[in-house]
Amino acid sequence: MRVDKWLWSVRVFKTRTQANTACTEGRVFVNDVAAKPSTKVGLGDEVRAKRRERTYVYVVKETIEKRVSAPRAAECFDDKSPPPEPSDHLVAPVFAQRDRGAGRPTKRDRRQIDKLRGRRS
Repeated sequence: MRVDKWLWSVRVFKTRTQANTACTEGRVFVNDVAAKPSTKVGLGDEVRAKRRERTYVYVVKETIEKRVSAPRAAECFDDKSPPPEPSDHLVAPVFAQRDRGAGRPTKRDRRQIDKLRGRRS
């Protein structure tokens, strides 16, 4: 079975085109060898896929031709991925609080609030 089709069918990638692109860009490895989209994958193969900043490691337990539900897809591989590293940017920023009873913000206040939240430049 093709690696791009397998990655799509077990829901690693949302579309087959995304799986194909990841393979051509060198972000997918089968048994530690860079994989083309047409690389064959079989039982027991280790598939590494890089998505965003994480690397996912899967061991193929079953090859399936069609996309299946998430619970069924989870039965087709063993997930050997390392846990994600804790990152500081996931912490919600603390915004300045207005005093209770201070009334509605003025136009200037609203612009400053929007600038803090990154909504406007």
